[in-house]
Amino acid sequence: MTYQEVLENARTCMGPHCKSCPTCNGLGCRNTIPGPGAKGIGTGFIRNYQKWQELCVNMDTICENRPADTSFTIFGQKADLPVFAAPVGAMQLHYGDKYDDLAYNDILVAACAQAGTAAFTGDGVNPAVMEAAAEALKKQRGRGVPTIKPWNLETIREKLALVKAAEPFAIAMDIDAAGLPFLKNLQPPAGSKTVEELREIVKMAEGTPFILKGVMTVRGAEKALEAGASGIVVSNHGGRVLDQCPATAEVLPAIADAVGGKMAVLVDGGVRSGLDVFKALALGADAVLIGRPFVNMVYGGGAEGVKVYVDKLKAELADAMAMCGAHSLAEIRRDMIFGY
Repeated sequence: MTYQEVLENARTCMGPHCKSCPTCNGLGCRNTIPGPGAKGIGTGFIRNYQKWQELCVNMDTICENRPADTSFTIFGQKADLPVFAAPVGAMQLHYGDKYDDLAYNDILVAACAQAGTAAFTGDGVNPAVMEAAAEALKKQRGRGVPTIKPWNLETIREKLALVKAAEPFAIAMDIDAAGLPFLKNLQPPAGSKTVEELREIVKMAEGTPFILKGVMTVRGAEKALEAGASGIVVSNHGGRVLDQCPATAEVLPAIADAVGGKMAVLVDGGVRSGLDVFKALALGADAVLIGRPFVNMVYGGGAEGVKVYVDKLKAELADAMAMCGAHSLAEIRRDMIFGY
């Protein structure tokens, strides 16, 4: 299957909220929740995407003519490119009845591992979601990152014990999920965490690298570092938790300047192409997460759809590197972005 064929097939089984748009930019779904849209008037999702498009790259082909190496290593795990599938949950609520969270994670984790990358798995109010994610990760020898919601500490302890048995190469928490409307007033309770609480959660991970997803300020990144996190994801949860936030591309450079080299810095939100990945790395990210497009690939093509998309991203990234004079990820610099 081609990328377009996968996308067209996804349109036959997605919905009613997600439209499997030719460009996943937030305009078609806007503020539809349930659905893949954003909270409030829907500007968060749209702004995330748009800001990557506003960045231009500086072409320079006066350099050695050799292939670009897109390979990437994080926490001892090697990938063919610095791109991971982002955690997505409540599949039937937001995307359609074809897959529940258990089936989606099972397909995604295996497909990403086979395609040379890895998936972050989602969490949910149903305990079976994390149980199935742990089983999917165990089948792939821990090649993936389980992502736990910011529940109360007792529930987090239980979920950590479950996923650690799968020996993942890292464990994440999407702390920005504290603002998800469908988590309000639920049991177990979910919400914001103090530095002290996060430090306790890092201890619970018992040496497994801990990634805190949902950081949007320099101070937030510094607090994550203070708590002992091994990495952060610069993320506003796809615009789904607070309207009129800045785009992740806007805040990434300052955050990377503050904590880059001290912890892994990842970013998500509106990244759609290998060229977008190149821009994110040039602004200081070590890697990126992509969410909604992977949903379309699974719904439209299963494991084959995931491979088609990963191959597309890798080819686009390699092309951008070659045309800007970078032969490895380490050679991607901020001055390869116009205006920096």
